[in-house]
Amino acid sequence: MTNHREIPDWVNWIAQDSDGSWWGYEVEPLQYHAGWYENELGRRVRLQRDEFNPDWQSTLQRITA
Repeated sequence: MTNHREIPDWVNWIAQDSDGSWWGYEVEPLQYHAGWYENELGRRVRLQRDEFNPDWQSTLQRITA
């Protein structure tokens, strides 16, 4: 994820799915076989799409102010 200025203020976590999509989450997401999901808690927003990342499972990051 290259441009943190595009991330809404309410986003506390970011992560990349297996297809290269970066998502922002209000609450810590859970992992499934192809990406991350918010477990029906909080909001999520698609931030950008990059190329496929075979190491997507290690992309979950907490955003700090």
